[in-house]
Amino acid sequence: MTASVEGQTVKAKGPKGTAEFVVNELCTAEMGDGGVKITPINKSKEARSMWGMSRTMVANTFEGVSNGFTRKLELVGVGYRAQMKGKDLSLALGFSHDVLFTPPEGVSINVPRPTEIEITGSDKQVVGQTAAKIRGFRPPEPYKGKGVKYENEYIFRKEGKKK
Repeated sequence: MTASVEGQTVKAKGPKGTAEFVVNELCTAEMGDGGVKITPINKSKEARSMWGMSRTMVANTFEGVSNGFTRKLELVGVGYRAQMKGKDLSLALGFSHDVLFTPPEGVSINVPRPTEIEITGSDKQVVGQTAAKIRGFRPPEPYKGKGVKYENEYIFRKEGKKK
């Protein structure tokens, strides 16, 4: 993996592709011995918060081009299933029609089992946004827990009507 800093732009290149991040003007980026170093320009609250955010974004950029990010979704419900149709994801979620979802550029979707969806990519924000869009088609409901949920998500269950 290689990294370079040109002004406020940090560029990373790795086996999963290339990415770049523009550091906020309240911080400075420079190449050091162990990698890229981000420092705030002063001690103000805004500069310190931008420092933490910029440091995390640069770390996520390097993590994405070297290892990538994965989000897993589970489909809970009778007849709920997913399958790939070419590059599109087809979801049977109890509607009168199947929901077709086309993944954005740089994101790949894999369906190892009909009730599991794996979303992988090199940009953490795009992978998370894609998972949220798919979950948004049928979010889990609190009475029976049916819907599309994240892998380790806990669904707070409610008691039904009493007689």
